[in-house]
Amino acid sequence: MSDRAEFITWVQTVLRDAEVAVHGGDAGPRRAIWSRNNPVTVLGAWQNAVGQQELDELFAHLADSFSDCTSYEFELLEAEVLGDAAYTIGFEHTSASVNGVARVYTLRATQIYRREAGVWKVAHRHGSAPPE
Repeated sequence: MSDRAEFITWVQTVLRDAEVAVHGGDAGPRRAIWSRNNPVTVLGAWQNAVGQQELDELFAHLADSFSDCTSYEFELLEAEVLGDAAYTIGFEHTSASVNGVARVYTLRATQIYRREAGVWKVAHRHGSAPPE
């Protein structure tokens, strides 16, 4: 299996499961797939974060805000592996409660990954609402 195929399998399993968990109120799996090495950054749809402390605060806030994830799909548009770096571009389609209110929404998501000790870790995320 090629590096790209292995990476896409990781995205469709480990990454997907972490996103379902955070949208259900558990940030642990998402935090586990993020790098513990700086730089780490989020340009989020709701909040930004730079560095480990802000990342931990952001993920705790998301876990407190989300619950009852009934659906999550990552519509992968493009992915590439370049040595120990990779990226994904796609749309996240989510159904979950946000602060107790059921919502269905789509975000554009671009993420950058680093292979650290043979394991993929997220280093940057940009998420935003698509244009109407």
